[in-house]
Amino acid sequence: MPAKNNDLHGSAPETCPVALLMIDVINDLDFEGGDRLLQNALPMAHKLAELARRARSAGIPVIYVNDNFGKWRSDFRMQLEHSRADGVRGKPIADLLVPDKNDYFVLKPKHSGFFATTLDTLLEYLGAKTVILTGIATDLCVLFTASDAHMRDLFLVVPEDCCASETVEEHNQALGLMKRKFDADTTDSTSLDLNQLLRNMTDT
Repeated sequence: MPAKNNDLHGSAPETCPVALLMIDVINDLDFEGGDRLLQNALPMAHKLAELARRARSAGIPVIYVNDNFGKWRSDFRMQLEHSRADGVRGKPIADLLVPDKNDYFVLKPKHSGFFATTLDTLLEYLGAKTVILTGIATDLCVLFTASDAHMRDLFLVVPEDCCASETVEEHNQALGLMKRKFDADTTDSTSLDLNQLLRNMTDT
């Protein structure tokens, strides 16, 4: 039996034990409750932009895990272009969180970033043992992705200031659930030592 292919057909990503997942941040917010979500998500996006910058500097891969919003013929670049168009509610967030050329992206059809996507395969090739989950909404897509990551025995970090819900109550309830049931580290992003996290994962 041939050895497992370790080079992803000549396009192997850099290996890293930690990956930053940015969930549904490229989003037009064109739905009921979108205005309320924007109020909480925009301050979050400023924090997340800085965390993403630090992650890239530390060599941590950044993965955009984005809903396809039922647009099965679109791709991530089309989603980005649409979300940054004038008059789109989610434009301020998309403008803050424009992907870098070396970032990865995964389109998902449902709440969890793992359901019917290539995220499992990508994380396996990256060698990721820990995922930093960020984005919107804390009580929906972040929570569902956290549940699936926990079932895959991945370590979870969910910085409390880098995800958002329509209400503070929903945000805090989801964070508390992830901390209690999934053993998630909810340290805020400004206190999160990425280099120490990398060292911890390398030693395990």
